[in-house]
Amino acid sequence: MIKKTEGLLAATFSTFDGYGNLDLSLVPLVVDRLIADGLKGVFIGGTNGEGLSLTIEERMAVAEAYIKAADKRLLIFVHVGHSSISEAKKLATHAQQAGADAISAVAAFYFKPSSAENLTACMAQIAAAAPELPFYYYHMPAATNVNINVVDFLRLAEGRIPNLAGVKYTANTLHEYQSCLRYGNGKFDILFGYDELLLPALSIGAKGAIGSTYSFAAPMYLNVISLFRKGRLGEAEAAHFECVQMIRALAKYSPIPAQKQILKMLGLNLGATRLPLVELDGDECEGLKLFLDSVNFFPNLEKAKTILKQRVLIDQ
Repeated sequence: MIKKTEGLLAATFSTFDGYGNLDLSLVPLVVDRLIADGLKGVFIGGTNGEGLSLTIEERMAVAEAYIKAADKRLLIFVHVGHSSISEAKKLATHAQQAGADAISAVAAFYFKPSSAENLTACMAQIAAAAPELPFYYYHMPAATNVNINVVDFLRLAEGRIPNLAGVKYTANTLHEYQSCLRYGNGKFDILFGYDELLLPALSIGAKGAIGSTYSFAAPMYLNVISLFRKGRLGEAEAAHFECVQMIRALAKYSPIPAQKQILKMLGLNLGATRLPLVELDGDECEGLKLFLDSVNFFPNLEKAKTILKQRVLIDQ
């Protein structure tokens, strides 16, 4: 029986010094903040972690740093996807040896899988390099341009990837997402990856989600989840719209540098980004702050943190 992941996992950001080198001393700060914000786990080395701009040695070092800092307090999902299957296999083997909880791989994005059969063959090789870890296919067609039907992949992969646990589903095609949730009587763990559609995903059965904005705004989303589960749908919709208003700011700028700037505004400076990503300039930083103020993001986040703390006290 595949164990289902419930709650939120943060797709964490890169941690660089002023010269563009990894600064792993920041990782414990990130981990402690996420635990305090109610996260269940982290997804590292993916899009937001700029994993595909790092060397595999750097990616291994990041994985080790998070595993050590988390010390079993958070689930550690390591993204091992690479345009080279051989390199992805090295990353998968390392993640298993280092003590990760699960691995995930995006499809190759230069020479792309051409069919569900081809995709299954690629993922099977990667998953086999870490046979003791749950494996999640990372479906993100907006970035990879690989838009193979995920239900077809599950149908083929369930018999060929023994450690297949599910999918990190980062697409807005909710009808296909629901089909994945229901495939095989809910056999697989299908984690939702579009933050701005969390409430609609909950309404069709989502239990776990992975997202970038959970790195700094998790209490707001946890409030949405709590209200939804209590059947207070009007309040859940209003709370979700507060999240959507914040996400609208990201569309105005380069999303990853903008989110790192938000973290900096909240007191956690994780450094710059690597080319081809570029930091926001002074005017852009000011514009981002003005937009967030206009939608009351910072008061809304503090309000959600207070609600989260009160809920924890009640549960104790």
